[in-house]
Amino acid sequence: MASSRNLFSLFHRHRVIPFEFLGQPSSALFSTHIVGDTPILVRDFIHKALYDPNVGYFSQKSASVGVLDSSIKFNRFEGRKAYMKHLDKIYKQSDVSWFTPVELFKPWYAHGIAESILRTTNLSVPLKIYEIGGGSGTCAKGILDYIKLNAPTRVYDNISYTSVEISSSLAAKQIQTVGEVDSHLSKFRVEHRDATDRNGWGDVNEQPCWVIMLEVLDNLPHDLIYSENQTSPWMEVWVERKQGGELSELYRPIEDSLIKSCMEIIDMPDATTGGSRVSSAMKNIWAKVLPKPRWCWLPTGCLKLLEVLHGALPKMSLIASDFSYLPDVKIPGERAPLVSTKKDGSSFDYNSYLDAKGDADIFFPTDFLLLEQMDHYCSGWMKQQKDGEPLKRGKKRRTLSLDTAAFMEEFGLPTKTRTKDGYNPLLDDFKNTKVYLSVPTHNVK
Repeated sequence: MASSRNLFSLFHRHRVIPFEFLGQPSSALFSTHIVGDTPILVRDFIHKALYDPNVGYFSQKSASVGVLDSSIKFNRFEGRKAYMKHLDKIYKQSDVSWFTPVELFKPWYAHGIAESILRTTNLSVPLKIYEIGGGSGTCAKGILDYIKLNAPTRVYDNISYTSVEISSSLAAKQIQTVGEVDSHLSKFRVEHRDATDRNGWGDVNEQPCWVIMLEVLDNLPHDLIYSENQTSPWMEVWVERKQGGELSELYRPIEDSLIKSCMEIIDMPDATTGGSRVSSAMKNIWAKVLPKPRWCWLPTGCLKLLEVLHGALPKMSLIASDFSYLPDVKIPGERAPLVSTKKDGSSFDYNSYLDAKGDADIFFPTDFLLLEQMDHYCSGWMKQQKDGEPLKRGKKRRTLSLDTAAFMEEFGLPTKTRTKDGYNPLLDDFKNTKVYLSVPTHNVK
């Protein structure tokens, strides 16, 4: 059950977990042996801490999924107090810790996504949509409903909607949800697999398509790099287990290809090179007078996923929503995560990611400018420009990042989620989330 502090955290952090990982922690003892005898990169530690089938945090969850029996009638509430009281009741009646925005605001959230697709896509070719982490199917059903009612008949008749879902139980749930409308079933299918595995996508598909990722990026593994001071070179961070079982960091020269690619995209120079003699001298002085260690978190899991998607679907358009920032982060470093668990019904944040041993969620903010840069990089355009290849071979993408409120005001129906006094939880309570739109183009001017 959600306590008042849980609800405070929900609306001031706006934490939302992908559907496939919803549920309550089990009473099983959490493993302290995520790391074996061999050191592992931080991204591998995070992946194990979250997803390991035996000891991972999400594996300790029950199979229950956050699904509302019916849509919330926002215009019946006087204001925020009445809405929060209703939400408290919903959480107390459910077995889950969180509901995602697409569920809380169904069908309106999905309708906004659908409208953005209809306005942006070329409707002269069959519409093909992939959704990664489709959860219970609420988004898929909402989009198909909207297209059936608002698009030309031929668009709905020829649409293909594929959910890439790693959970077998949720794959079945999606078919059940979408199947509430008989005509949707012939256009919808679920592929039970990991979206980051390139083999699962088969041969390259040159057809235009859309890829939807709602609240997926925040739980993707990240890497960590470290530098002793302003002039020391960056080092890869590895996690090792000491003889007594205690976990500690190990620093090695940067050799990992994903880390190198991320640093290239961010354009992070080696701290021991580059810059003028004067600036280097000043850095050396400050490093001696006021040495300051540095940490930087790199979204290597996101980079890997984008590489796979661009390789398999070179003409894809992309829509992704996630956190743009996280408040009260205790862990040092740019793009650092929150590491949060629940104890005695209350939320508790760890001071170190190493404290997460299968009993805590690890979630990151999305740097939307960096997301855009990685998108260009993985499409091939940025790399070609750096390699000096002809501009005509580039594939620069048209991109747009919007606050969730701005996105819904543009593409959604915000009047449907407004209370009597004008308070609107969709616009007012999700200020630290954004939506990213990206479509391909050969126009590089």
